[in-house]
Amino acid sequence: MSWRVSVLVAGLIVGCSEGPVTPPREQPDVDKEPPDEGEQVQRDARAAAPLDASRTPDATPSARDAVVPAEPDAREPTTSNEQDAGPLDSGAPSEPVSCDGKTGLKAGDTNASLMLGGQRRTYIVHVGSKVDGSKPVPLLLDFHPMLFGTASSQRRSSGYAELADQEGFVVAYADGLDNAWNLGPCCTRSREVDDFALALAMIETISNQTCIDEKRIYAAGYSNGGGLSHYLACKHADVFAAVSPAAFDLIEEVPCEPSRPISVISFRGTSDNIVPYAGGASTPPTPYRLDPIHFLGAEGTFKKWAEIDGCKGQPISGANGCQTYSQCE
Repeated sequence: MSWRVSVLVAGLIVGCSEGPVTPPREQPDVDKEPPDEGEQVQRDARAAAPLDASRTPDATPSARDAVVPAEPDAREPTTSNEQDAGPLDSGAPSEPVSCDGKTGLKAGDTNASLMLGGQRRTYIVHVGSKVDGSKPVPLLLDFHPMLFGTASSQRRSSGYAELADQEGFVVAYADGLDNAWNLGPCCTRSREVDDFALALAMIETISNQTCIDEKRIYAAGYSNGGGLSHYLACKHADVFAAVSPAAFDLIEEVPCEPSRPISVISFRGTSDNIVPYAGGASTPPTPYRLDPIHFLGAEGTFKKWAEIDGCKGQPISGANGCQTYSQCE
C-alpha cells in the first residue's frame, strides 16, 4: 500500500520516518538550525472520523509532498483584492455548495487583504490553473515560519502552488504580524493577535469569491506556521478536514481539544534545536522577549493525536520507517 493511500484509509494514524529533510533554501528561517545528515521525519496521519463522514476528504492536498519544495516560481502576484472580514459560519454545510456568481478570483496569484481587529492583514491567494469556478474545489492555508518567513516566500518555496496547478485547488498564504503567528504563549510580540480568527476570515472571504468545497479545507505550515496548523486542528476541527504541520509540536501550555477526530500528518526532524524532537522547554528565538514554552516532542505529539483520535493498541511498523495505528475511532 502506498503512503498516499494509507493516509486516506479511515481509522488509521500513521507515523513514518525518512531523512534527510532540509528547509526550503529560498526561505530563510533563523528559528531553525539546518538539519544534519541523520535528520529524520516523523509523520502522523489519521483519516477524518466516521462520526462526521461528510468531512472525510477524498483527496488531501496537505497529505502529499508536504515538505518537498518545488522549484521557485518566478511569478509575482499581480492583482489586488481587499475585503472586510465578515462573520464565519464554521459548521459543516447542510446543503451542496453552490458555485453561482463566485467568479471573483481568476487562475494565478492575487494579492489580498482584510481588516481584522483594527489591523490590515495581507495574504496571497493562488488559484490553480485547472480551477474554472464550475465546481467546488479544496482550499489549503499554508503558513510561513517565524522571523523571516512571509506569504510570498512561502508561496515560492513550499511547492503547493505548483501542486494546486496540477491537481486543481486553491492555496492561500498569509503574512504573520512580526513575521510570526500567535499560538497563545508564543510567538508574536503581542498576545492579543488572533491568528485563528485570521484563518477563519480568510476562509470566509475566499469562499465568497470562488467555489470552495467546505468539506475539504486544510491547513499546513512550517515551524511556527506548523504550530498554527496544529492548533487550527485543535480549535477548529469543525472547519478543517485535515492539517499537515512540519517542524513543530503540540505544547504543554495550550490544550488540544478538537470537537472531533481529525486527520494530521506531522513532519519532524531529529536535529531541531529549537523544537526539540524529544520535547521539553525552549525559548523562542525572537528579537523581543518571550517566556519559554514546553513541547510534547515528536513522539509525544504523535501519541497525543492517537489518544485524541481514540486509537487502540500499539502502532505497527511498516515500510519507510512508518508506524501505523489501525484501530482508531
